[in-house]
Parts: sequence; structure tokens; C-alpha cells
Amino acid sequence: MPTQREVDEAAIRGLIGTIVEGLRAKDLEALKRAYTADVVSFDVEPPLQHVGIDAKLKNWSTVFAVFESVTYEVRDLTLAIGGDVAFGHAFARLSGTLKNGTATGGMWVRLTYGLRKIEGTWLIAHDQVSVPLDVRSGRGVVDLEP
Repeated sequence: MPTQREVDEAAIRGLIGTIVEGLRAKDLEALKRAYTADVVSFDVEPPLQHVGIDAKLKNWSTVFAVFESVTYEVRDLTLAIGGDVAFGHAFARLSGTLKNGTATGGMWVRLTYGLRKIEGTWLIAHDQVSVPLDVRSGRGVVDLEP
């Protein structure tokens, strides 16, 4: 019989899988079900924070407007789970074919999740996407791979 931690970890990994599949299918409704209504997202696009599910879905809508087909990968997901809260970190890459037909390999980013278990369901309450910074030039370093 699995422990509660094993059950929770499987549920969270399934939730991240829902994000991956929702992006590939360009399915905003599936994505919406993965986040809390008051999610706070520190995404790579301005502004510094995106607050609420509508703001988060607007970011994904922008991706869908630019990409004809989307591929999303998550690697090395590591989770820490305690009661009704959890956090995780991973590497992720968004790639695919742009609307103009150009294929793009995308870039690897660092991804951190903050999750809450609400009425028995794990949801993403916070996410942060970042790239390393070259301090001398002030530019992000986008050609690294995990």
C-alpha cells in the first residue's frame, strides 16, 4: 500500500503532466484546472508578476498565438512535500513550430513550483521561470542545457 507521500507525489507529477499535455494540445481549459484562482506567476515575460488565473492563461494564450504546434518538456522534477503544501523545481523547455512555419528548439529555463492541496487536490499556487544572468553584460544566458 503506497504511503501518503507517494500518493501526493504521484498526484503532483500527474498535475505537471497535465500542464505538459495541455500545452501540447493548446488547451486553456486543461491548463486552467492546474492552477489556483489566485496563482502568482513570475514568468519570463514582463511584468515582474502575473497575478490570478486570467493573467496566467493570458501568458499561455500568447504562446498559442505565436506557435502553430507546441512541445513542452520538463526534466529533473524534484519535489518536497509536507502536508498541504509542496514545492518543486525542474528544467523546462518550450519549443515547436511557429505560425510562420519556422521550427524552434526553444531554450531551457529553470522552473520552480509552489503547490497547495485544496480539498484533496494539488494545484499550482506559484510558479517562477528564470534564466541565468550574465552579470557583466546584464543579459540572460539562454543557450545552456541540463
